[in-house]
Amino acid sequence: MNKEKVIFAFFIVLALTLNFGFFLGDISNPLHHNVYEYFAALVVSLICTVIKFGDRTHLGALMLATSLVADLQLVVGAGIWGYAEQISGVGMDPSNMSSVVSLSGGALLANIISVILLVVETAMLRR
Repeated sequence: MNKEKVIFAFFIVLALTLNFGFFLGDISNPLHHNVYEYFAALVVSLICTVIKFGDRTHLGALMLATSLVADLQLVVGAGIWGYAEQISGVGMDPSNMSSVVSLSGGALLANIISVILLVVETAMLRR
C-alpha cells in the first residue's frame, strides 16, 4: 500500500465530506450551517490543492483545476461571510447565507468531480 496515495485520497474525500456536511440544511438559515465546519472545509480544500501540485499527469491537472475551483468558491464564500458579520452591520441575514451556501454547493460539485477523477485514476492502475 502506498502511504502517499492513501493520504492523497484521504484529503480529497475529507474535503468532499466536510463541504457536504456544511451544505446540508435550509439554504437561508444560518443556524443550519456551522462556521467552523466551513472553515475546516476551506482549510482541507487548500491542503488538497497543495497536495495536487505534485501530480504531473493529465488527470492530475484536471484534479488540480477542480481543487482550484473549489478553493475559489470557498474563499469567496468566506469573504461574503466575513463581510456580513464584521463590516456590513446587518449580520448574517438569509440573503448572505444563501450566497455562502450556494458557493459551497459549487465547491461541493467540484469536489465530487475530483473524487470521480480519483476513482477513474485508481481504476486505470495496472497491477
